[in-house]
Amino acid sequence: MDDSNPAAAVAAAHGKYASPLTSRYASPEMAHNFSDAKKFGTWRRLWLWLATAERSLGLDKEISEAALDDMRAHLDLAPAEYALAAAEERRRRHDVMAHVHAFGLAAPTAAAIVHLGATSCYVTDNSELIMMRDALDIVVPKLAAAIDRLSAFARSYRDLPTLGFTHLQPAQLTTVGKRACLWVQDLLMDLRNLSRARADLRFRGVKGTTGTQASFLSLFAGDHGKVERLDELVTEMAGFPRAYAVTGQTYSRKVDLDVLAALASFGASAHKMCSDIRILASLKELEEPFEKDQIGSSAMAYKRNPMRSERVCSLARHLMTLVANAQQTAAVQWLERTLDDSANRRISIPEAFLTADIVLTLLNNIVDGLVVYPRVIQRRIAQELPFMATENFIMFMVKSAGADRQQCHEEIRVLSHQAARVVKEEGGENDLVERIRTTPYFAPLVPHLDALLDPTTFVGRAPEQVDSFLAKEVTPALEPYRHILDAGVKQEEVNV
Repeated sequence: MDDSNPAAAVAAAHGKYASPLTSRYASPEMAHNFSDAKKFGTWRRLWLWLATAERSLGLDKEISEAALDDMRAHLDLAPAEYALAAAEERRRRHDVMAHVHAFGLAAPTAAAIVHLGATSCYVTDNSELIMMRDALDIVVPKLAAAIDRLSAFARSYRDLPTLGFTHLQPAQLTTVGKRACLWVQDLLMDLRNLSRARADLRFRGVKGTTGTQASFLSLFAGDHGKVERLDELVTEMAGFPRAYAVTGQTYSRKVDLDVLAALASFGASAHKMCSDIRILASLKELEEPFEKDQIGSSAMAYKRNPMRSERVCSLARHLMTLVANAQQTAAVQWLERTLDDSANRRISIPEAFLTADIVLTLLNNIVDGLVVYPRVIQRRIAQELPFMATENFIMFMVKSAGADRQQCHEEIRVLSHQAARVVKEEGGENDLVERIRTTPYFAPLVPHLDALLDPTTFVGRAPEQVDSFLAKEVTPALEPYRHILDAGVKQEEVNV
């Protein structure tokens, strides 16, 4: 390709498939975390850490300080080195050895000792653990921020009555804030799961071809203590508090499964929450942010589609499916390892984190701009509440007017069916209250109707539950992230 021809360069860039996860949606931080620059730069750092630890433990004749300096000076690949390594890989059919060769050319003083005693999984597995650790450090604060924002929303609407739904049919009243707490509770479980996955993550370390450390034992003339110390030193340099005590050639693929299971579980939470928002948007009770110049439909100019929530559901479905890859890969790793994990993991692990990152960006954007329409909510309550209040009407008549419970029940039943017929067959408004007002039998009840129909008396302990939940569950869970939240978690612009 002619680099001097910008049009040709643009055409070439757009002439092949590019994943929308990186080209359209993902944050720059997450996209970089799984980039070639991050991966191959990490490989070089792993080789430097190994050589540094080996020299400190007595291999100073084999590994000179000049060699380490040469490695330090070339940790990040120059543009031409990617092409050089790719050409070498085509020749050798081995990606790690291609980069050993490229690093040796960049740091010739160290060429003879790069990868000394190691197997390919020393760089591939350890770099993947580093990338997963760093990816978790990106998504967990974003999740904490989403919980923090959604909790503030719940607090603001703690006592705003709204119609509850079971079986997607009108049910007992709840509050807007209480419903939001159900979403928060799911996200708190995800915060626990992802934080635990982050805390449990260890380093593969320096283990050799089948995990026995035989090559390093030979390198240090049978000194078990030095081999153990080598493992500890490299683990510390990589920023991990500990390594897995035993491995095969690879670390157990159960580790990937644990991490992707937590991400998939988060996907389910996000999908449920945004499905709820989509339903409420269809009722015009709740609305996600809508830009001033945003177009909801190319044909129907009036539409305000919940596009962000729809995108969350779309991406969350993809996120939830990826755990199946990790399950099957962990299940079919024969003995010390098989290579049928490699190509799958190159796709499933980055895509899981990229997708989770995108979903979190969308969630934070949605929660930050959620709009509630109290009057629409009140109107819908008014349509259903008279039927729900009939038991209260009967109790009042019996207790305060000395009415016969069975007769009162029959009077209410007849009026309720008449009102329901108006609603269902004539498409009219629920006129049960007006029928009660004009029925002589219910004269003792009429002065008290407004009080008995006050929606706030139908929400039970919902406001108090919001207060208790936020104080006892949310605040302690967010405390470890409070300094990050107070400083502000970076929010990416949403490509709507």
